[in-house]
Amino acid sequence: MSEQRIDRPGLPGLFDRLEGWLPARLRRGMAVVPVVRLSGVIGAVTPLRPGMTLAGVAKTLEKAFATKNARAVALVINSPGGSPVQSRQIYLRIRQLAHEKNLQVMVFVEDVAASGGYMLACAGDEIYCDPSSILGSIGVVGGSFGMTELIRKIGVERRLYTAGEHKAMLDPFLPENPDDVARLKSIQREIHAIFIDLVKKSRGTKLKGADDVLFTGEYWAGDTSVSLGLADGIGDLRSTLRARFGDKVSTPVIAPASGMLSGLFGRRAPGAGSLDIAGTAAGLPDELISALETRAIWSRFGF
Repeated sequence: MSEQRIDRPGLPGLFDRLEGWLPARLRRGMAVVPVVRLSGVIGAVTPLRPGMTLAGVAKTLEKAFATKNARAVALVINSPGGSPVQSRQIYLRIRQLAHEKNLQVMVFVEDVAASGGYMLACAGDEIYCDPSSILGSIGVVGGSFGMTELIRKIGVERRLYTAGEHKAMLDPFLPENPDDVARLKSIQREIHAIFIDLVKKSRGTKLKGADDVLFTGEYWAGDTSVSLGLADGIGDLRSTLRARFGDKVSTPVIAPASGMLSGLFGRRAPGAGSLDIAGTAAGLPDELISALETRAIWSRFGF
């Protein structure tokens, strides 16, 4: 007895209709490019003002690179820099995930990707920016205050006890010591060399400017940055991704957990779950200083 074939003409159409109810990133043939925003000062952390750190962004990055059907990962960067250590650690994690998942990384600069912010941008296989974006500032900066005259005028006697010849190096309440400044500059040169090496390895032959132009700490607007090879082109996220992957490309934004439930799973910002009124009041001077420091870092680039 021969087998009898049963036709179900409505079944394919049913599958198509059911697929229409799925999120765009789960549909067959849909190009998906998850988007991660990396914004703010890097590594400047106080109890009330957490900055960008690897610990804070690692889960978000891992989730983005694990997105089903992802064709690439897009990073939207808006950072004036900060900690060189945290900048490099975030850079390394992005490159490790890109290698593990075999995914291209496309970076889109908003207002600024400078200093450590540009180090993050170098994690991209391609960098795009706005004509008015600020890029560069490939250097190292540090600062302090001298308060010896102030404490003298108000009648304060400085008493400092140390074990170790240089333990009080660069103490703002002591007169500046030229030997201490020389040691600090030596450390800065070492960190600067690490930064330069990272940029050269990341951008390679794309770099068009000479070392004594690119690595002086200077920064540039978008068009000049492209001409120097610090960026690959002028372009915004939506237009660039649609041109690359088609008009129906899905760009889900991958963000950290927020709200009341996030605290239950350990995703709350450092210190945010343990602050009381007295603790908040006690932390206000530190918070004010942190806010001023953050403002000063942004203002270096006109923002």
